[in-house]
Amino acid sequence: MHLNIDTRSSIPVYQQIVDGIKSAAAKRIYNPGDRIPTVREMASQLTINPNTIAKAYQKLEQEGVIVTMRSRGTFIAERQNHPDKQRAKKLLKPSLEHIRTEAFHLGMEGEELKQLVLETLEEWEKEWRDIEK
Repeated sequence: MHLNIDTRSSIPVYQQIVDGIKSAAAKRIYNPGDRIPTVREMASQLTINPNTIAKAYQKLEQEGVIVTMRSRGTFIAERQNHPDKQRAKKLLKPSLEHIRTEAFHLGMEGEELKQLVLETLEEWEKEWRDIEK
């Protein structure tokens, strides 16, 4: 597994691991059922304390991104269809607020941000179509 961990970042290492694995699953670098390194294997690969990896894996498991099976390993879970769209929107809203704030401080206007979001979604959809072929 290739994760970019920046120990100088203000984002905690465990959160960088969570974000990296979630991103890899969203980009279909990892698919449901794919095995990911064990806590020990990941700690060794990244030269990070195993407790940090365990914390990240625990969060990923709570979020339904991974599943751990005793004696078998840790795997990417099936993607969940969120039946409660209102709850899903509520969970995404803080991230969107953060993006809006960052865009403001980068001097980006609303229309520019909308265009960037649309372009990003189109790229994402193209990646998914290419993978499904």
